Amino acid sequence: MAEKQHDLVVIGGGPGGYVAAIRAGQLGLDVALVESRKTMGGTCLNIGCIPSKALLESSHRFAQTREELGAHGIKTGRVQLDLATMQKRKGEIVDRVTQGVGALLWKWKVQTYAGRGRFIEPGKLVVEPPEGAKDAETVEIKAKHFVIATGSVPAALPGIAFDGGRIGTSTEALAYSEVPKHLVVIGAGAIGLELGSVWNRLGAKVTVLEYLDRILPGMDAETAAETRKALTKQGLDIQTGVRVTGAKAAGSTAKTAGCVVQAEGKKPIKCSHVLVAVGRKPFTDGLGLETIGLKTNERGQIPIDAHFATGVSGVYAIGDVVPGPMLAHKASDEGVACVERIVTGYGHLNYDAIPNIVYTWPEVASVGATEEGLREQGIRFRKGSFPFLANGRAHAIGDPEGKVKILAHNETDRVLGVHIVGPHAGDLIAEVAVAIEFGASSEDLARACHAHPTLAEAIKEAALAVDRRAVHV
Repeated sequence: MAEKQHDLVVIGGGPGGYVAAIRAGQLGLDVALVESRKTMGGTCLNIGCIPSKALLESSHRFAQTREELGAHGIKTGRVQLDLATMQKRKGEIVDRVTQGVGALLWKWKVQTYAGRGRFIEPGKLVVEPPEGAKDAETVEIKAKHFVIATGSVPAALPGIAFDGGRIGTSTEALAYSEVPKHLVVIGAGAIGLELGSVWNRLGAKVTVLEYLDRILPGMDAETAAETRKALTKQGLDIQTGVRVTGAKAAGSTAKTAGCVVQAEGKKPIKCSHVLVAVGRKPFTDGLGLETIGLKTNERGQIPIDAHFATGVSGVYAIGDVVPGPMLAHKASDEGVACVERIVTGYGHLNYDAIPNIVYTWPEVASVGATEEGLREQGIRFRKGSFPFLANGRAHAIGDPEGKVKILAHNETDRVLGVHIVGPHAGDLIAEVAVAIEFGASSEDLARACHAHPTLAEAIKEAALAVDRRAVHV
């Protein structure tokens, strides 16, 4: 067994882990990164954020070409889908991005170890090579500091038998070789709605079943309701208040193969494919946490203090394995803040300024507090809204659906939350995330000159609407 020593060892090469390792390298530490996958980037780059956005973009263009180009005076023949090419493009994008991460790690002299990391005692980790790896040996690594960034895995539901194909998670739904005839999506969160949108655009019948009485749990209720209307208009059959009790494959031949989904108080739903998208859970299996006396909470998360430190000296945790939203950019910023705290004694992340985006069309984006959250806390606020229907650029690009909503403190006018449904909402949210980070007021946003004609003018107008002085509505 080889023995190695480093200043810092990061366990997990996803958006939290690889960013933490790069920042540590920039700060002059001798850094190691342990990753069990063949490529870096974790779930996000390999089987999550990047491939799903590639398919969302391709399917959006397909739907636009088929349904919307005529309004622009562009005539096309019969629009056909080449799913194999679409999937190939997705794979090439994933390859480029993951290779780029590998190059960055090399640039900052991060030593990478392929395999699963497991604590064997405080300050010591053993890395066992992947099964079947040639000429690989087990490595024992000593370090003063360890950062756990092992991410999350899809959550399951009782009574659902995954079969690796027709009934599966987002991993399988990203790789279908044919368009499902009827896809049942269990869960109306971001993952379910995004992948449901992909296959709906490409021709599948899509039924979304959600246990709660609304979609997009945790997001602003008014924004979620508007999103539901838009997606229903596109053809998704969204059913809320549905408790799924089981799903299984049915049929034994190519002609009869399918699935049956059972829900409380409903007739069994026959379909071709089932996507289980009921959330994700922290992945800490096999880390040997018990060996170093580190316990997880009732949700499987690793408890940390305000500086990402666990209850074990020298061991830190970030990303999906700790409390908070499971977002790639949240994990990355935690990685930077954690490493900077270790090296400089200071590292900070403002959780009130972390944006959340759902990449349906229209896109949905939010940052800061919701109306419901503010009312629960007894915080008085004013609200300003502006519809994209009154925005010239939205009409020019053919997407005047949705609106911007700004919530500002009743006395101080400080921006507390912003919620957007509409074209390129995911890009527009950056401006207001910065505003919240710097403690800006709605007046600050309203006074800032916004170029015309742009979608961003809707933010200025919504800020003006907080004080009931929007100009174009």
